[in-house]
Amino acid sequence: MKRLAIIPARGGSKRIPNKNIRDFCGQPMITHVLGVARDSDLFSAIHVSTESESIRAVAADFGFPPDFPRAEELADDHTPIMPVLHYVAEEYAKRGQHFDEIWLLMACAPLIDAQDLEKAATLFREAGSKQPLLAVSEYPAPIEWAFSRGANGALTPVQAGMFAVRSQDIEKRYFDAGSFAAFPSARVLESHGAGSDSGFIGYVLPKGTAIDIDDEQDWQLAEAIYRVRSARAK
Repeated sequence: MKRLAIIPARGGSKRIPNKNIRDFCGQPMITHVLGVARDSDLFSAIHVSTESESIRAVAADFGFPPDFPRAEELADDHTPIMPVLHYVAEEYAKRGQHFDEIWLLMACAPLIDAQDLEKAATLFREAGSKQPLLAVSEYPAPIEWAFSRGANGALTPVQAGMFAVRSQDIEKRYFDAGSFAAFPSARVLESHGAGSDSGFIGYVLPKGTAIDIDDEQDWQLAEAIYRVRSARAK
């Protein structure tokens, strides 16, 4: 089984400048997931897809120099992930390198570990390796209890009356944990545009592992959890 891990890491992050290589608990953020990918021993190739020389240098110093840069037209704020995966897979194909599976590993997912990837690979294989897999986590509260909030602070229930239904009587719902996904290579190579969000199987991550780091509060929470876990592991 030949697996390619692709870690998208463009250099233009605005909400958290340089977030892909900013220090996270003592080392550049991206090196956490690079180390996890390496330690899982799952991948024939691990590629950091970036247009940034700074990110390329950090990846290279950690032992994973990108084989080629990301095309500039795929490095703006609006490009979906799937065209990036498609581009990388095609570039490897031009070099005569073909893979059975293509994995997306997010650069800012420092709380996953090698066992998560190994267990997900087992689930993917046991499901026949034909459906893509997505790391998900359970919503901390029923989405049926959600409100929208107006400019004046007024709350409007998304599903009126659901507040009266007990949480244990409501079906569990899951969200994209922003950590990783796995695809049969054909799903990537035959994709168009942003691709599709249908047909996935879910690998469930613990709630404390699923933090999509989009702002400073997310960053600080992820660092706090990482430090606690690291202290317990000693």
